[in-house]
Amino acid sequence: MLNQVEFQMLYKFHQNQDKIHYTQRMLAEELSISLGKTNQVITELLDKQLIRVNGAGSYEIEPRGMESLEPYKVKNAIIMAAGMSSRFAPLSYEKPKGLLRVKGDVLIEREILQLQEAGIRDITIVVGYRKEKFFYLEEKYGIKIVVNEDYYRYNNTSTLIRVLDQLSNTYICSSDNYFVDNVFEPYVYRAYYAAVYATGATSEYCLECDGKGRIKNVTIGGSDSWYMLGHVYFDRQFSEAFGEILKREYRNNVTRGQLWEDVYIRYIRNLDLYIRKYSADKVLEFDSLDELREFDSEYINNTDSRIMENISRALKCRIGEIVNIHAVTSGATNTSFRFQVGDQAYIYRHPLKGSEKYINRESEAAALRLVEDLRLDDSFFYIDEKEGWKVSYFINETHEMNCHNAKEVTEALEMLRRLHNAELHSRYDFHIWKRILLLREQLKGSDKEDFDDFERLFQLISSVQEQVGRDSSHSCLCHCGCSASNFLVDGAGKLYLTDWQYAGNDDPAVDVGNFICSSDYSYEKAMAVLEEYLQHTPTIQEQGHYMGYVAMAAYHWYLWALYQETTGKIIGESMYIWYKNARLYAGNALKCYSERGKKE
Repeated sequence: MLNQVEFQMLYKFHQNQDKIHYTQRMLAEELSISLGKTNQVITELLDKQLIRVNGAGSYEIEPRGMESLEPYKVKNAIIMAAGMSSRFAPLSYEKPKGLLRVKGDVLIEREILQLQEAGIRDITIVVGYRKEKFFYLEEKYGIKIVVNEDYYRYNNTSTLIRVLDQLSNTYICSSDNYFVDNVFEPYVYRAYYAAVYATGATSEYCLECDGKGRIKNVTIGGSDSWYMLGHVYFDRQFSEAFGEILKREYRNNVTRGQLWEDVYIRYIRNLDLYIRKYSADKVLEFDSLDELREFDSEYINNTDSRIMENISRALKCRIGEIVNIHAVTSGATNTSFRFQVGDQAYIYRHPLKGSEKYINRESEAAALRLVEDLRLDDSFFYIDEKEGWKVSYFINETHEMNCHNAKEVTEALEMLRRLHNAELHSRYDFHIWKRILLLREQLKGSDKEDFDDFERLFQLISSVQEQVGRDSSHSCLCHCGCSASNFLVDGAGKLYLTDWQYAGNDDPAVDVGNFICSSDYSYEKAMAVLEEYLQHTPTIQEQGHYMGYVAMAAYHWYLWALYQETTGKIIGESMYIWYKNARLYAGNALKCYSERGKKE
């Protein structure tokens, strides 16, 4: 094996191919070593017959020298392109970030060409989000495609696990990096992670290294520090060691949700990875449209984005006026970003693919227009009823309604009464029982229905529905999703009833049911809330009817949560709350109907 200086010198002679007449002093300066060390290494390489002095008096690599470089030859490259890059709103909502054109070049194509220019032909791209948009690269550049079907629920560990058998002397790249100069080389001495320097505070993965450049610690966030950015090189030793660790760790769901870098950090003492420093203006990653606009002025007024055109049309502004874009945490059915035009901040909501199976966006649009005069949601600005995208005013200093705050609960219930007393009627129905049956149908064949209690709970709720169905009731426009999380309170204490995507005609009891079923109310507290809504003490008939709707609402959202998890979304504790409340309120509703039967 070669030491680092021997490798550097041999590689330089290989690159040179007699183009430059190197003196030992020139070599010492280029390799940042002493003249004495240069003389020593040259002598050793000559003695081992790895180099020779040619007729022009310059150094030339021998065939044996090329053989000694072979263990350091780059075998292949993996380009990670599976993720959605949700921070890069809104452009990543429409196409994978790696397919953006920057200064005339498609990001991933530029990277492929730079790899091929360095002699690296074995290139694999791991795709996931909008994978079909990458398929053309296979024919155009002769690369290989691997599909990561878990991209939407796991992190980039799920990408590397699919190419473990390919890891050797391998470049690991991200499809969205932009390298001003070609950073790739055909021979690399040892494993490294590219890094750039942050002046001041940063939230990136910051590196601490020993005197030889080996990374010995990584902290998330730091100040005046070198941090991970750009490509990575795995040598064969690193690939073998890390591959075994990832194979073992990937059995854990926590690991699947992490970056591969997080796994590396846990085992950093056992894995040799060195820093490779680059100038911050040479290795680039764009985390926002505003950053991209700074680098490529073409994006100021032309983003090639339907979303930006939607906003421009809705607000009657130029695309260049849409600034300060920040992604908002994605929900189960939508993803959103905040932006600014002039002094006004807005939220753009983008429906997630698949949500059309259970959300009627035309129904939502109809409801929002019907309730506009009721002033229930003053944040609403515009909705496209066909595609479901929506623009709302951004509300500062908001918090979700506290279902134990008496003032907020009183105002929320008054808003529901205002809605129901308006007796508005939409062209669209909600009909909770039909929704329940639809969700059960969508769960067929999944492991989410494969437990004994699934059918028992359905039979219990069916008994409730049978009783409720006999009650005399009326139908009007309802919100149909008015849990505490959809009542937002601004800094002045004003309430907004938001998120009307399930709105449609149904029994008003469905709104009371939704209000109660997501809370941690005791049964007694729930009855007090019902009394406040009704503005009188409920009769036994009303108790049974409204508590029956609490049970059905809880069961509906329980099924909804099961369905969401079949698509990879994690719902969390809410699912258990809905399950418990479905049982609790079903039992109490049936008791009310039983007592009512005895009295009759």
